[in-house]
Amino acid sequence: MAERALLPNGRPPRILVVKTTSMGDVVHALPAISDIARAHPGALIDWLVEAPFAAIPKAHPAVRRVMPIAWRKWRKSLGRPETRAAIAALRADLQAERYDLIIDFQGLLKSVMWAVQAHGPRAGYDWQSIREPLASLFYRHKARVSREWHAVVRNRALAADHLGYARPVDAPDFGLAPPVSSWQPPEPYAVLIPCASRPEKLWPEDRWQHLARRIRGQGWTPVILWGSPAEQALALRLAEGSGVDAVVPPFLSVADAGSVLASARLVVGLDTGFTHFAAAYARPTLGIYCDHEPGLAGVTGSGHVRSYGGKGQVPTLAEVEAGFDAALVHTG
Repeated sequence: MAERALLPNGRPPRILVVKTTSMGDVVHALPAISDIARAHPGALIDWLVEAPFAAIPKAHPAVRRVMPIAWRKWRKSLGRPETRAAIAALRADLQAERYDLIIDFQGLLKSVMWAVQAHGPRAGYDWQSIREPLASLFYRHKARVSREWHAVVRNRALAADHLGYARPVDAPDFGLAPPVSSWQPPEPYAVLIPCASRPEKLWPEDRWQHLARRIRGQGWTPVILWGSPAEQALALRLAEGSGVDAVVPPFLSVADAGSVLASARLVVGLDTGFTHFAAAYARPTLGIYCDHEPGLAGVTGSGHVRSYGGKGQVPTLAEVEAGFDAALVHTG
């Protein structure tokens, strides 16, 4: 356990959450926010996050303000006046308020670099628990949390230790408000997420086409999500090769994609942010892991969720189909 932060008496605490990236990691921090709001009603919670993922914390009703950062873009053009002006504006925003606690859930030098720009005591993982130990040197308050735990459990334990309440043992509450989108596919529908950031994560195309046919066989519309031109080409190829009327949506923002996921009967996806987002909305979700062990970042949510495969263990079609059949019981 950590030495808890000294919180104010007589008013809700002001807390800055630093969890900037990636999409799945941001999703996995949401239950900690629900815990904080329950333990400290009225807490004023701000969140620093990469701009493309800002819609995720915005969907949590306990988050007062989301502060977007564009470090992935800025680091490529640090010498440009517009970049320097944007960084200066963010720094001024961070320093405009005095926080009672700044919690760095990321645990990296690049995240603590921004945490130190804000006013208030910083908290995070200790040297043994953190991903980049040097970052722990910048925290006033440090907590030891097992690195063998799932990311959701680690985040919840970190917040509990620093904010003085018992580590939660109940099911995680992602707290996402019902989304609204300008685009929705024909209902009922199920979603396939065959795209990933690295080719090592991909699953064979013919297996996705088979799942699209299984979805159509249930009387549902297969929807194939994508996020880049190359992924759009893959989605179109899968839709055409499936031989059924699969839908490839237009480009969707994270918020719009969340709305689509939140109403899906079933979601099957690779180890990617949108798959975790679907599970956070309590959708029956099957995660396919082809190049990563699911133990520390498996699909998690209050609905029917299962993870298949692992490092060097590409799941077979039969395994995923069996999971598909089991999930049908929970689709409502």
